[in-house]
Amino acid sequence: MTCLKPKFLYLFFICLLTVEVLAQSDKKKALFVIVDGISAEQLRKVATPSLDAISKAGGFTKAYVGGEKKTYSQTPTISAVGYNSLLTGTWVNKHNVWDNDIKDPNYHYWTIFRFFQEAYPAKRTAVFSTWLDNRTKLIGTGLAQTNKLQMHYSFDGFELDTLNFPHDKEAGYIHKIDEKVVDEAARYISDEAPDLSWVYLEYTDDMGHKYGNSEQFNKAIGYMDVQMGRLWKAIQYREKNFGEDWQIFITTDHGRGEPEGQNHGGQSDGERSTWIVTNAKGLNSYFQGKAGSGSVPGIVDIMPTIARHLQIPIKHEQKLELDGAALTGKLSVLWPTAKKNNDKIAISWKSVEKDGSVKIWLSTTNKFEEGGSDRYLLMKEVPVTNENAVLDIAKLPKGFYKIVIEGKYNTVNKWIVE
Repeated sequence: MTCLKPKFLYLFFICLLTVEVLAQSDKKKALFVIVDGISAEQLRKVATPSLDAISKAGGFTKAYVGGEKKTYSQTPTISAVGYNSLLTGTWVNKHNVWDNDIKDPNYHYWTIFRFFQEAYPAKRTAVFSTWLDNRTKLIGTGLAQTNKLQMHYSFDGFELDTLNFPHDKEAGYIHKIDEKVVDEAARYISDEAPDLSWVYLEYTDDMGHKYGNSEQFNKAIGYMDVQMGRLWKAIQYREKNFGEDWQIFITTDHGRGEPEGQNHGGQSDGERSTWIVTNAKGLNSYFQGKAGSGSVPGIVDIMPTIARHLQIPIKHEQKLELDGAALTGKLSVLWPTAKKNNDKIAISWKSVEKDGSVKIWLSTTNKFEEGGSDRYLLMKEVPVTNENAVLDIAKLPKGFYKIVIEGKYNTVNKWIVE
């Protein structure tokens, strides 16, 4: 009888383990949905049984958009701006989409789709959208700047089809397009199970703009909830019959100015106020509002959460640029602050998991935004539980400081712009 030598036996088990990990990875799927312009305040006024069922499987949290008020990252509460904050996990000072014209996105800050396809070119992506620009401008399909990124399946552009969807003042055609988009998304998920998908629906925002907080707006929210039920049913079908591990995130891109509820774009509490519904397993204390500071998650946190679920590798230099933190699993640090006083910078953070140390990096350049690389100096390494450090910058150039606090489980960053 032949026996495998220890070295070959070890390699054999490593191969088996690798095959098992890949098989589990292939079962992981993600869908994120943006339903336009529904503030957390207005959502509470309407019965949403489908959202309730999804959040029962995972959770619900209030959330925010708009970056950090009155700082370099303050971000307009405008639709396309919010979409791109979700897609890239960054605020507007990085992704550079300032309004719905989408004039000059900074594609050096990759979307979740680019990260995914660069890592897993054989896996499948899909977008189902009531606005074509989401794919052509934000995701940037076919552009040299995105390495000619393509979606494996797209279902969009119907707002340009005025023959089948004649435009009317009540925006009824948008509701019809939303319905068509959801029907196809539910069918395609049931039949084809793409690995990463985005559904975008517009009608709720149209009713908000036209009628504000009103019966018409509430009715549109009710339509949305029924639509989410169809998507949820498709996911449950895949999980039950194919053993897949689906993660769904449903959110909105901005709130609305209160009390009228018609406008948005500014930095009022109502305009910044949003929400997140998910079935995700392992929701952490950050999602649950138990991580201190009294703040809630942001729209930028969805992208790194999906990346963690789909096991998307993100290169170290790109990871240092992300403004979001995962809403599942372990985190090391949250809520960074940085204050300069003469030749010192005082850094603070909130430690979540208490094990390990943090490395504090500093760069005085921002070449990343132009496709270059920044030279980071390791300023200090201290236990994560210290929650503060002071950096001596007397010998460094003046004017701009990009600071990263890198923990065992995640990184956070802060800029000082003089």
